[in-house]
Amino acid sequence: MCKPNPTIEKTVSDLMEIRAMIEELQNQAEALTDTVKAYMGDEETMLVGSWKITYRETVSKRIDSAELKKVLGDCLDPYYKTVVTRPFRIA
Repeated sequence: MCKPNPTIEKTVSDLMEIRAMIEELQNQAEALTDTVKAYMGDEETMLVGSWKITYRETVSKRIDSAELKKVLGDCLDPYYKTVVTRPFRIA
């Protein structure tokens, strides 16, 4: 296990403070976005100054891999790829 020093403790403290500020700003941005969406109602496009705002339905198709695995079983195994990640977390 890596041992901390005062410099890294300050860095982690700063990081946590910035993350809290980001979360607060994201909440504010979401509230403002909701206000604009409510104003637009069913309209898909709005021009505001030099900004073009679009708010429309998007349809996409995705494969339900769990359902496909039920139907095809282990036949899919050769097509799965292994992805290795190294998530950074602070608990």
